[in-house]
Amino acid sequence: MFAYERPIRFHEVDAAGIVFFPHFLTMAHEAMESLFSPLDGGYSHLVTGRRIGLPAVALHSDFRAPLRYGDTTLVETSVLRLGNRSLTLRYLFVRKHDRVLSAEIRHTVVSTDLVHLESCPMPDDVRRVAASHLDPSVPTD
Repeated sequence: MFAYERPIRFHEVDAAGIVFFPHFLTMAHEAMESLFSPLDGGYSHLVTGRRIGLPAVALHSDFRAPLRYGDTTLVETSVLRLGNRSLTLRYLFVRKHDRVLSAEIRHTVVSTDLVHLESCPMPDDVRRVAASHLDPSVPTD
């Protein structure tokens, strides 16, 4: 599991004073970028230099408790499934001050050659980073 700490910003809340739901996806992507920071040049070099992307092919979200302006969330990220060309990430958004689960997002991405816009085998270094965050409750072959 990888933990990414993130304050909730003023522009991310709606008229009800809680995080507007699309911002959870932005924070999830930030957590994914941070998870892959150990790659040579980080996630940004993977995309802009090596031209390998991890675009979303499926998303599922459950919202359970509000996050408000001034809160800090811990985005606890783990890998639920690791395939040859894709992986599924789980993000648990936990309010830091009381450890209440605010949301859970499951995000499946596919390793993609950005020059040809087609799936490609996951690079070994990307696979190693992902494997280091495999959820221990997930059975492996």
